[in-house]
Amino acid sequence: MNIRPFALERYFDEQEELSAQYLLSASDPETLRMDALLALADEESFRLWRNLSLGYTESQGHLLLRKEVSNLYNDAITPEKVLVCTPEEGIFIAMHALLNPGDDMIVASPCYQSLYEIARYMGCTIGWWVPNPVTWRFNPGELPLLKQGTLKLLVFNFPHNPTGALPSRREFDEIIMFARKNDAYIFSDEMYRFLEYDPSKRLPSVSEVYEKGISLCGMSKIFGFPGLRIGWLTAQDKVVFQRLVRFKDYTTICSSAPSEILALMGLRKRDLIVRHNLEIIEKNLNRWHEFCRIRPGLFSEENPAAGTVIFPRLNSDISIDELCADLHRTKNALLVPASKFHWGGNRFRIGLGRINFPEALAVFEEFLRERQMI
Repeated sequence: MNIRPFALERYFDEQEELSAQYLLSASDPETLRMDALLALADEESFRLWRNLSLGYTESQGHLLLRKEVSNLYNDAITPEKVLVCTPEEGIFIAMHALLNPGDDMIVASPCYQSLYEIARYMGCTIGWWVPNPVTWRFNPGELPLLKQGTLKLLVFNFPHNPTGALPSRREFDEIIMFARKNDAYIFSDEMYRFLEYDPSKRLPSVSEVYEKGISLCGMSKIFGFPGLRIGWLTAQDKVVFQRLVRFKDYTTICSSAPSEILALMGLRKRDLIVRHNLEIIEKNLNRWHEFCRIRPGLFSEENPAAGTVIFPRLNSDISIDELCADLHRTKNALLVPASKFHWGGNRFRIGLGRINFPEALAVFEEFLRERQMI
């Protein structure tokens, strides 16, 4: 398949992400150990684990898992409207189920590359919905200006990676109204939903409130279980949902049996796990703000509303790409420059979800001091 390399994933591979001692840009929160998750399991899910058969699973996903997933949504999303898949697979499936060559779409940017790259490879036309570079506000009023023909699909990711931005409910409703007026589908990446710092600001899932909405969520970013490779798509439209189900027959066919049961365990303890992750994120965000306050002017001030990541700017003539490369070479610390999101402006992504963030930040401080930047 002749498709552009995935810049972020190739960067992680080239920088040997998993062997780096300090991950300053991790987008997932701290992961529980297997023994800790098993200790949290309720009696039913632990019994399923002990008696698990390592055969094929249901293509759409284990019924108990789909029931637990449906509890994250309102009554519009029943277990029959949940398709279990890996998160990346969900994007791949949805783009192929919804789009044809030449279709017009709008994509919120910056974003995870596969949210647009698959469509571009398929021959679709893309209008870029970019935020205010200071406030990171995505203005719904700009959407009509981005149409290049008959709009087929609108793609966005709220809470937003990499900025932590979150529209207001009024802005969210304007986005839905725009899609409905144009009879367009929405693909909503909701991998950070439930990590809002103020729960009252949480938006509905697009799949709950829009009849042509498809939502992606999963265990990686909210719960800190990326190694399970479990996510899901939800949609009300029965015809579209069956397209999603049928396309999965050509990808993984079904999910990992052990991963499904472990995901079930995690979802049944979701309040505890999410609360724990938010505590880590909020403490680390305060640490980052303090780090910036005592070095005024070196970095832009960022005020995210949700999620595990922020996207500050280095206010220096030094290239952030050069800085990140030097940081990895000298300190074995990994920092992701904005270029890996095809974005400029000397920005970089900071990940707030890891317990060792204070230690990683101290290493970053040492590096900056050695370069005489502070």
